[in-house]
Amino acid sequence: MSEGGNGERGQRRALFQDHVALAEIELCGELMIAASSAEGPLSVDRIDEVLRCAAGELDDVPHPSR
Repeated sequence: MSEGGNGERGQRRALFQDHVALAEIELCGELMIAASSAEGPLSVDRIDEVLRCAAGELDDVPHPSR
């Protein structure tokens, strides 16, 4: 029995999920770096700033086609 398009679609979905997971890891890493250099807990404003900056950098990364 041939998988046809379903196999290819499953592979694309897996690549997309990998991309999302890697992006989440990158964002967590950026938060950890910011927290380690802070003198106290990060404020909500600082967290938002870090995540906006990191997300902007991730927008430059090519996304897998759907």
